[in-house]
Amino acid sequence: MDLFDQSGRENLAARAPLAERLRPKTLDEVVGQGHLTGEGGPLRAAVERGRVGSVILWGPPGTGKTTLARVLAASVEEEFIPLSAVTSGVKDLRAALDGARERLKYEGRGTLLFVDEVHRFNKAQQDALLPALEEGLVDFIGATTENPSFEVTAPLLSRSRVLRLRPLSEGDLETLLERGLSELGVGISGDARDYLLRLAGGDARRMLNALEVAAAGKGRVEVKDVERALGQRALRYGREEHYDVTSAFIKSVRGGDPDAALHYLARMIEAGEDPIFIARRLVILASEDVGNADPHALPLAVAAAQAVQLIGMPEGRIPLAQATAYLASAPKSNAAYAGINEALADVRRGATPEVPLHLRNAPTGLMREEGYGEGYRYAHADEPEGMNQRYLPEELAGRVYYAPKESGAEAGIKARLDRWRTEKKRREAERDESPQ
Repeated sequence: MDLFDQSGRENLAARAPLAERLRPKTLDEVVGQGHLTGEGGPLRAAVERGRVGSVILWGPPGTGKTTLARVLAASVEEEFIPLSAVTSGVKDLRAALDGARERLKYEGRGTLLFVDEVHRFNKAQQDALLPALEEGLVDFIGATTENPSFEVTAPLLSRSRVLRLRPLSEGDLETLLERGLSELGVGISGDARDYLLRLAGGDARRMLNALEVAAAGKGRVEVKDVERALGQRALRYGREEHYDVTSAFIKSVRGGDPDAALHYLARMIEAGEDPIFIARRLVILASEDVGNADPHALPLAVAAAQAVQLIGMPEGRIPLAQATAYLASAPKSNAAYAGINEALADVRRGATPEVPLHLRNAPTGLMREEGYGEGYRYAHADEPEGMNQRYLPEELAGRVYYAPKESGAEAGIKARLDRWRTEKKRREAERDESPQ
Protein backbone atom coordinates (compact mmCIF):
# COMPACT_ATOMS: atom_id res chain seq x y z
CA MET A 1 0.00 0.00 0.00
CA ASP A 2 1.46 3.43 -0.97
CA LEU A 3 0.87 6.76 0.73
CA PHE A 4 -1.94 7.64 -1.68
CA ASP A 5 -3.79 4.42 -0.85
CA GLN A 6 -3.35 5.11 2.87
CA SER A 7 -4.58 8.67 2.49
CA GLY A 8 -7.59 7.48 0.50
CA ARG A 9 -8.50 4.95 3.16
CA GLU A 10 -8.24 7.58 5.90
CA ASN A 11 -10.41 10.03 3.95
CA LEU A 12 -12.99 7.31 3.35
CA ALA A 13 -12.99 6.35 7.04
CA ALA A 14 -13.55 10.00 8.02
CA ARG A 15 -16.60 10.14 5.75
CA ALA A 16 -18.08 6.92 7.13
CA PRO A 17 -21.31 7.13 9.15
CA LEU A 18 -20.89 7.66 12.89
CA ALA A 19 -22.10 4.12 13.67
CA GLU A 20 -19.38 2.74 11.39
CA ARG A 21 -16.66 4.92 12.91
CA LEU A 22 -17.62 3.75 16.40
CA ARG A 23 -17.71 0.07 15.46
CA PRO A 24 -15.72 -1.89 18.10
CA LYS A 25 -12.48 -3.61 17.14
CA THR A 26 -12.36 -6.13 19.99
CA LEU A 27 -14.85 -8.18 21.96
CA ASP A 28 -14.12 -6.14 25.10
CA GLU A 29 -15.24 -2.96 23.32
CA VAL A 30 -18.64 -4.40 22.38
CA VAL A 31 -21.50 -2.79 24.30
CA GLY A 32 -24.37 -5.06 25.31
CA GLN A 33 -24.88 -8.78 24.66
CA GLY A 34 -22.85 -9.69 27.73
CA HIS A 35 -24.59 -13.07 27.85
CA LEU A 36 -22.75 -13.89 24.60
CA THR A 37 -19.49 -11.98 24.95
CA GLY A 38 -18.83 -12.15 28.69
CA GLU A 39 -16.83 -14.70 30.61
CA GLY A 40 -18.12 -18.15 29.73
CA GLY A 41 -20.29 -16.78 26.89
CA PRO A 42 -20.36 -18.70 23.60
CA LEU A 43 -18.70 -15.97 21.54
CA ARG A 44 -15.96 -15.44 24.11
CA ALA A 45 -15.36 -19.21 24.06
CA ALA A 46 -15.15 -19.15 20.23
CA VAL A 47 -12.42 -16.52 20.36
CA GLU A 48 -10.50 -18.46 22.99
CA ARG A 49 -10.48 -21.63 20.88
CA GLY A 50 -9.69 -19.71 17.68
CA ARG A 51 -12.65 -20.97 15.62
CA VAL A 52 -16.14 -19.58 15.29
CA GLY A 53 -17.80 -22.52 13.57
CA SER A 54 -21.32 -21.95 12.23
CA VAL A 55 -23.49 -19.44 14.05
CA ILE A 56 -26.79 -17.70 13.38
CA LEU A 57 -27.21 -14.39 15.22
CA TRP A 58 -30.89 -13.64 15.72
CA GLY A 59 -32.01 -10.28 17.06
CA PRO A 60 -33.65 -6.91 16.37
CA PRO A 61 -31.99 -4.29 14.14
CA GLY A 62 -29.13 -2.30 15.63
CA THR A 63 -28.17 -4.82 18.32
CA GLY A 64 -24.70 -5.59 16.97
CA LYS A 65 -24.98 -8.60 14.64
CA THR A 66 -22.62 -7.23 11.97
CA THR A 67 -20.34 -5.75 14.60
CA LEU A 68 -19.97 -9.07 16.38
CA ALA A 69 -19.22 -10.84 13.11
CA ARG A 70 -16.44 -8.37 12.23
CA VAL A 71 -14.97 -8.52 15.74
CA LEU A 72 -14.97 -12.30 15.70
CA ALA A 73 -13.24 -12.43 12.32
CA ALA A 74 -10.52 -10.09 13.55
CA SER A 75 -10.17 -11.93 16.86
CA VAL A 76 -9.56 -15.32 15.21
CA GLU A 77 -7.46 -13.66 12.45
CA GLU A 78 -9.66 -14.71 9.56
CA GLU A 79 -10.58 -12.84 6.41
CA PHE A 80 -14.00 -11.22 6.78
CA ILE A 81 -16.17 -11.71 3.68
CA PRO A 82 -19.59 -10.05 3.99
CA LEU A 83 -22.54 -10.85 1.74
CA SER A 84 -26.05 -9.49 1.79
CA ALA A 85 -28.78 -12.03 1.12
CA VAL A 86 -30.83 -9.19 -0.37
CA THR A 87 -28.39 -8.49 -3.23
CA SER A 88 -26.29 -11.69 -3.47
CA GLY A 89 -27.13 -14.90 -5.30
CA VAL A 90 -25.67 -18.39 -5.62
CA LYS A 91 -23.01 -17.08 -8.03
CA ASP A 92 -21.74 -14.58 -5.42
CA LEU A 93 -21.83 -17.24 -2.75
CA ARG A 94 -19.80 -19.71 -4.82
CA ALA A 95 -17.28 -17.00 -5.69
CA ALA A 96 -16.83 -16.26 -1.97
CA LEU A 97 -16.34 -19.97 -1.22
CA ASP A 98 -13.86 -20.37 -4.09
CA GLY A 99 -11.93 -17.40 -2.70
CA ALA A 100 -11.92 -19.02 0.74
CA ARG A 101 -10.50 -22.22 -0.74
CA GLU A 102 -7.73 -20.32 -2.54
CA ARG A 103 -6.95 -18.28 0.57
CA LEU A 104 -6.64 -21.38 2.69
CA LYS A 105 -4.50 -23.16 0.04
CA TYR A 106 -2.02 -20.39 -0.73
CA GLU A 107 -2.06 -18.20 2.39
CA GLY A 108 -2.99 -20.73 5.07
CA ARG A 109 -5.58 -18.25 6.29
CA GLY A 110 -9.18 -19.00 7.16
CA THR A 111 -12.32 -17.13 6.10
CA LEU A 112 -15.32 -15.97 8.09
CA LEU A 113 -18.27 -15.74 5.72
CA PHE A 114 -20.94 -13.35 6.98
CA VAL A 115 -24.39 -13.39 5.38
CA ASP A 116 -26.61 -10.52 6.47
CA GLU A 117 -30.38 -11.09 6.37
CA VAL A 118 -29.71 -14.79 5.80
CA HIS A 119 -33.44 -15.51 5.97
CA ARG A 120 -33.72 -13.81 2.57
CA PHE A 121 -31.72 -16.63 0.94
CA ASN A 122 -33.98 -19.16 -0.74
CA LYS A 123 -33.62 -22.90 -0.20
CA ALA A 124 -31.18 -23.38 -3.08
CA GLN A 125 -28.95 -20.57 -1.82
CA GLN A 126 -28.97 -21.92 1.74
CA ASP A 127 -28.25 -25.44 0.48
CA ALA A 128 -25.23 -24.11 -1.45
CA LEU A 129 -23.62 -23.30 1.90
CA LEU A 130 -23.89 -26.81 3.32
CA PRO A 131 -20.88 -28.52 1.66
CA ALA A 132 -18.55 -25.73 2.76
CA LEU A 133 -19.82 -25.94 6.34
CA GLU A 134 -19.53 -29.73 6.42
CA GLU A 135 -15.89 -29.72 5.29
CA GLY A 136 -15.01 -26.76 7.52
CA LEU A 137 -13.93 -24.59 4.59
CA VAL A 138 -15.30 -21.43 6.25
CA ASP A 139 -16.51 -20.20 9.56
CA PHE A 140 -20.04 -18.96 8.96
CA ILE A 141 -22.18 -16.32 10.63
CA GLY A 142 -25.69 -15.62 9.43
CA ALA A 143 -27.59 -12.61 10.75
CA THR A 144 -31.36 -12.41 10.85
CA THR A 145 -34.11 -10.35 12.41
CA GLU A 146 -36.61 -13.16 11.80
CA ASN A 147 -37.17 -16.33 13.80
CA PRO A 148 -34.71 -18.83 12.27
CA SER A 149 -37.08 -21.71 13.03
CA PHE A 150 -39.39 -20.40 10.32
CA GLU A 151 -37.00 -18.75 7.87
CA VAL A 152 -33.84 -20.89 7.84
CA THR A 153 -33.82 -24.39 6.34
CA ALA A 154 -33.56 -27.36 8.68
CA PRO A 155 -30.21 -28.58 7.24
CA LEU A 156 -28.58 -25.18 7.78
CA LEU A 157 -30.13 -24.85 11.23
CA SER A 158 -28.86 -28.29 12.24
CA ARG A 159 -25.29 -27.26 11.36
CA SER A 160 -25.45 -23.90 13.14
CA ARG A 161 -25.75 -22.63 16.66
CA VAL A 162 -28.52 -20.05 17.09
CA LEU A 163 -27.63 -17.19 19.44
CA ARG A 164 -30.28 -14.68 20.48
CA LEU A 165 -29.32 -10.99 20.70
CA ARG A 166 -31.30 -8.74 23.01
CA PRO A 167 -32.34 -5.11 22.44
CA LEU A 168 -29.76 -2.80 23.99
CA SER A 169 -30.66 -1.49 27.43
CA GLU A 170 -30.86 2.21 28.18
CA GLY A 171 -27.51 1.92 29.96
CA ASP A 172 -25.93 0.34 26.87
CA LEU A 173 -27.36 3.06 24.64
CA GLU A 174 -26.11 5.77 26.99
CA THR A 175 -22.58 4.36 26.77
CA LEU A 176 -22.73 4.46 22.98
CA LEU A 177 -24.25 7.94 23.05
CA GLU A 178 -21.31 9.20 25.09
CA ARG A 179 -18.91 7.67 22.57
CA GLY A 180 -20.79 9.34 19.75
CA LEU A 181 -20.78 12.76 21.43
CA SER A 182 -17.05 12.43 22.05
CA GLU A 183 -16.39 11.42 18.43
CA LEU A 184 -18.42 14.38 17.12
CA GLY A 185 -17.09 16.80 19.74
CA VAL A 186 -20.52 18.12 20.71
CA GLY A 187 -22.60 18.44 23.85
CA ILE A 188 -26.26 17.57 24.36
CA SER A 189 -29.08 18.88 26.54
CA GLY A 190 -30.72 16.59 29.10
CA ASP A 191 -34.07 16.63 27.27
CA ALA A 192 -32.44 15.80 23.93
CA ARG A 193 -30.48 12.99 25.56
CA ASP A 194 -33.66 11.49 27.08
CA TYR A 195 -35.51 11.83 23.78
CA LEU A 196 -32.77 10.09 21.79
CA LEU A 197 -32.49 7.22 24.27
CA ARG A 198 -36.25 6.77 24.39
CA LEU A 199 -36.76 6.82 20.62
CA ALA A 200 -33.89 4.43 19.96
CA GLY A 201 -35.96 1.45 21.05
CA GLY A 202 -32.87 -0.62 21.74
CA ASP A 203 -31.44 0.13 18.26
CA ALA A 204 -27.92 1.61 18.52
CA ARG A 205 -27.61 2.35 14.80
CA ARG A 206 -30.84 4.33 14.75
CA MET A 207 -29.73 6.40 17.73
CA LEU A 208 -26.25 7.14 16.36
CA ASN A 209 -27.57 8.02 12.89
CA ALA A 210 -30.06 10.43 14.44
CA LEU A 211 -27.34 11.95 16.64
CA GLU A 212 -25.05 12.51 13.66
CA VAL A 213 -27.74 14.31 11.67
CA ALA A 214 -28.86 16.33 14.71
CA ALA A 215 -25.29 17.41 15.52
CA ALA A 216 -24.43 18.64 12.01
CA GLY A 217 -23.06 22.19 12.36
CA LYS A 218 -23.95 22.31 16.06
CA GLY A 219 -21.86 22.66 19.19
CA ARG A 220 -24.70 21.39 21.37
CA VAL A 221 -27.63 19.17 20.42
CA GLU A 222 -31.11 20.29 21.54
CA VAL A 223 -34.50 18.58 21.28
CA LYS A 224 -35.39 20.57 18.15
CA ASP A 225 -32.26 19.22 16.45
CA VAL A 226 -33.26 15.64 17.24
CA GLU A 227 -36.79 16.35 16.02
CA ARG A 228 -35.34 17.60 12.74
CA ALA A 229 -33.14 14.54 12.44
CA LEU A 230 -35.97 12.11 13.09
CA GLY A 231 -38.58 14.02 11.11
CA GLN A 232 -41.04 13.99 13.97
CA ARG A 233 -42.03 16.22 16.86
CA ALA A 234 -40.92 15.13 20.31
CA LEU A 235 -43.74 14.45 22.72
CA ARG A 236 -43.24 15.96 26.12
CA TYR A 237 -42.80 12.82 28.18
CA GLY A 238 -40.59 13.24 31.20
CA ARG A 239 -40.94 11.49 34.54
CA GLU A 240 -44.10 13.40 35.44
CA GLU A 241 -45.74 12.66 32.07
CA HIS A 242 -44.83 8.99 32.43
CA TYR A 243 -46.86 8.75 35.63
CA ASP A 244 -49.68 11.02 34.45
CA VAL A 245 -50.25 9.32 31.09
CA THR A 246 -49.96 5.85 32.65
CA SER A 247 -52.51 6.84 35.30
CA ALA A 248 -54.89 8.18 32.66
CA PHE A 249 -54.48 4.98 30.64
CA ILE A 250 -55.28 2.74 33.61
CA LYS A 251 -58.27 4.84 34.69
CA SER A 252 -59.66 4.94 31.14
CA VAL A 253 -59.54 1.13 30.86
CA ARG A 254 -61.06 0.76 34.33
CA GLY A 255 -63.73 3.34 33.52
CA GLY A 256 -64.84 1.56 30.35
CA ASP A 257 -63.70 4.14 27.77
CA PRO A 258 -61.80 2.31 24.98
CA ASP A 259 -61.37 5.49 22.94
CA ALA A 260 -59.59 7.34 25.74
CA ALA A 261 -57.61 4.22 26.60
CA LEU A 262 -56.33 3.91 23.02
CA HIS A 263 -55.44 7.61 22.99
CA TYR A 264 -53.22 7.28 26.06
CA LEU A 265 -51.81 4.01 24.72
CA ALA A 266 -50.81 5.83 21.53
CA ARG A 267 -49.11 8.56 23.54
CA MET A 268 -47.12 6.00 25.51
CA ILE A 269 -46.08 4.12 22.36
CA GLU A 270 -45.12 7.27 20.45
CA ALA A 271 -43.09 8.53 23.41
CA GLY A 272 -41.10 5.28 23.46
CA GLU A 273 -42.57 3.79 26.63
CA ASP A 274 -41.35 0.26 27.31
CA PRO A 275 -44.01 -2.01 25.70
CA ILE A 276 -43.41 -4.68 28.33
CA PHE A 277 -44.32 -2.12 31.01
CA ILE A 278 -47.60 -1.43 29.18
CA ALA A 279 -48.30 -5.15 28.81
CA ARG A 280 -47.74 -5.72 32.54
CA ARG A 281 -50.23 -2.99 33.37
CA LEU A 282 -52.83 -4.66 31.13
CA VAL A 283 -52.32 -8.02 32.86
CA ILE A 284 -52.82 -6.35 36.25
CA LEU A 285 -55.93 -4.54 34.98
CA ALA A 286 -57.38 -7.81 33.69
CA SER A 287 -57.33 -9.30 37.19
CA GLU A 288 -57.81 -6.22 39.33
CA ASP A 289 -60.61 -4.48 37.45
CA VAL A 290 -62.23 -7.03 35.12
CA GLY A 291 -61.73 -10.14 37.22
CA ASN A 292 -64.37 -12.83 36.99
CA ALA A 293 -66.85 -10.51 35.31
CA ASP A 294 -65.06 -11.71 32.13
CA PRO A 295 -62.84 -14.74 32.77
CA HIS A 296 -61.39 -14.41 29.24
CA ALA A 297 -59.77 -11.06 30.07
CA LEU A 298 -56.73 -12.38 31.91
CA PRO A 299 -55.75 -15.03 29.31
CA LEU A 300 -56.09 -12.41 26.56
CA ALA A 301 -53.93 -9.90 28.45
CA VAL A 302 -51.27 -12.53 29.13
CA ALA A 303 -51.34 -13.56 25.47
CA ALA A 304 -50.87 -9.92 24.45
CA ALA A 305 -47.86 -9.61 26.75
CA GLN A 306 -46.34 -12.78 25.27
CA ALA A 307 -47.03 -11.54 21.74
CA VAL A 308 -45.22 -8.26 22.40
CA GLN A 309 -42.18 -10.16 23.65
CA LEU A 310 -42.29 -12.45 20.61
CA ILE A 311 -42.71 -9.92 17.82
CA GLY A 312 -41.36 -6.70 19.37
CA MET A 313 -42.23 -3.21 18.20
CA PRO A 314 -43.69 -1.60 16.13
CA GLU A 315 -45.95 -4.60 15.43
CA GLY A 316 -46.38 -5.12 19.17
CA ARG A 317 -48.69 -2.11 19.22
CA ILE A 318 -51.39 -4.28 17.63
CA PRO A 319 -51.84 -6.88 20.41
CA LEU A 320 -51.46 -4.06 22.95
CA ALA A 321 -54.31 -2.19 21.26
CA GLN A 322 -56.43 -5.35 21.04
CA ALA A 323 -56.04 -6.08 24.74
CA THR A 324 -56.63 -2.43 25.67
CA ALA A 325 -59.85 -2.20 23.68
CA TYR A 326 -61.11 -5.55 25.03
CA LEU A 327 -60.40 -4.76 28.68
CA ALA A 328 -61.87 -1.27 28.44
CA SER A 329 -65.05 -2.68 26.86
CA ALA A 330 -65.39 -5.66 29.25
CA PRO A 331 -67.74 -5.80 32.26
CA LYS A 332 -65.87 -4.92 35.43
CA SER A 333 -65.50 -6.41 38.88
CA ASN A 334 -62.83 -5.83 41.49
CA ALA A 335 -64.36 -8.43 43.85
CA ALA A 336 -61.37 -10.81 43.78
CA TYR A 337 -58.97 -7.88 44.27
CA ALA A 338 -61.01 -6.52 47.18
CA GLY A 339 -61.38 -10.01 48.65
CA ILE A 340 -57.66 -10.78 48.85
CA ASN A 341 -57.00 -7.34 50.32
CA GLU A 342 -59.56 -7.93 53.08
CA ALA A 343 -58.21 -11.42 53.78
CA LEU A 344 -54.66 -10.07 53.98
CA ALA A 345 -55.80 -7.30 56.31
CA ASP A 346 -57.35 -9.87 58.69
CA VAL A 347 -54.22 -12.02 58.63
CA ARG A 348 -51.97 -9.02 59.26
CA ARG A 349 -54.16 -8.05 62.22
CA GLY A 350 -53.43 -11.45 63.71
CA ALA A 351 -56.58 -13.32 62.67
CA THR A 352 -54.78 -16.62 62.18
CA PRO A 353 -56.66 -19.16 64.33
CA GLU A 354 -55.81 -22.84 64.15
CA VAL A 355 -56.92 -24.76 61.11
CA PRO A 356 -60.06 -26.79 61.97
CA LEU A 357 -59.22 -30.42 62.81
CA HIS A 358 -61.39 -31.91 60.05
CA LEU A 359 -59.42 -29.97 57.41
CA ARG A 360 -55.96 -30.94 58.62
CA ASN A 361 -53.68 -33.41 56.90
CA ALA A 362 -53.35 -36.75 58.74
CA PRO A 363 -50.32 -38.60 57.33
CA THR A 364 -49.46 -40.45 60.58
CA GLY A 365 -51.32 -42.65 63.06
CA LEU A 366 -50.63 -40.20 65.88
CA MET A 367 -52.26 -37.38 63.95
CA ARG A 368 -55.30 -39.52 63.22
CA GLU A 369 -55.56 -40.37 66.93
CA GLU A 370 -55.50 -36.65 67.66
CA GLY A 371 -58.52 -36.18 65.40
CA TYR A 372 -56.74 -34.75 62.37
CA GLY A 373 -58.99 -35.12 59.31
CA GLU A 374 -61.87 -36.60 61.35
CA GLY A 375 -65.26 -35.59 60.04
CA TYR A 376 -64.03 -34.30 56.70
CA ARG A 377 -66.67 -34.77 54.02
CA TYR A 378 -65.33 -35.27 50.48
CA ALA A 379 -66.99 -32.61 48.34
CA HIS A 380 -67.50 -34.81 45.28
CA ALA A 381 -69.23 -37.49 47.33
CA ASP A 382 -71.48 -34.97 49.07
CA GLU A 383 -74.69 -33.39 47.87
CA PRO A 384 -74.07 -30.94 44.99
CA GLU A 385 -73.66 -27.28 45.85
CA GLY A 386 -74.16 -28.12 49.53
CA MET A 387 -71.35 -26.05 50.99
CA ASN A 388 -72.53 -27.77 54.18
CA GLN A 389 -69.17 -28.09 55.83
CA ARG A 390 -67.36 -25.28 57.60
CA TYR A 391 -63.97 -24.42 56.10
CA LEU A 392 -63.16 -21.12 57.81
CA PRO A 393 -61.94 -21.38 61.42
CA GLU A 394 -64.68 -20.96 64.04
CA GLU A 395 -63.41 -17.50 64.98
CA LEU A 396 -63.96 -16.29 61.42
CA ALA A 397 -67.29 -18.02 60.82
CA GLY A 398 -69.52 -16.00 58.52
CA ARG A 399 -66.69 -13.79 57.27
CA VAL A 400 -67.19 -12.98 53.56
CA TYR A 401 -64.16 -11.94 51.50
CA TYR A 402 -65.34 -12.62 47.98
CA ALA A 403 -68.49 -10.66 47.14
CA PRO A 404 -69.07 -11.04 43.39
CA LYS A 405 -70.97 -8.34 41.56
CA GLU A 406 -73.92 -8.41 39.17
CA SER A 407 -71.55 -7.82 36.27
CA GLY A 408 -70.96 -10.06 33.25
CA ALA A 409 -70.09 -13.66 34.01
CA GLU A 410 -69.70 -12.82 37.70
CA ALA A 411 -73.46 -12.49 38.00
CA GLY A 412 -73.70 -16.26 37.55
CA ILE A 413 -70.96 -16.80 40.13
CA LYS A 414 -72.85 -14.56 42.57
CA ALA A 415 -76.07 -16.50 42.12
CA ARG A 416 -74.29 -19.81 42.69
CA LEU A 417 -72.44 -18.61 45.78
CA ASP A 418 -75.63 -17.11 47.19
CA ARG A 419 -77.30 -20.54 46.89
CA TRP A 420 -74.31 -22.29 48.49
CA ARG A 421 -74.04 -19.83 51.35
CA THR A 422 -77.78 -19.94 52.04
CA GLU A 423 -77.76 -23.73 52.11
CA LYS A 424 -74.72 -23.74 54.34
CA LYS A 425 -76.39 -21.44 56.88
CA ARG A 426 -79.56 -23.56 56.84
CA ARG A 427 -77.67 -26.78 57.51
CA GLU A 428 -75.55 -25.21 60.22
CA ALA A 429 -78.71 -23.92 61.90
CA GLU A 430 -80.21 -27.41 61.77
CA ARG A 431 -77.10 -28.90 63.36
CA ASP A 432 -77.14 -26.28 66.09
CA GLU A 433 -80.80 -27.01 66.89
CA SER A 434 -80.49 -30.80 66.83
CA PRO A 435 -80.11 -32.49 70.24
CA GLN A 436 -76.50 -33.32 71.10
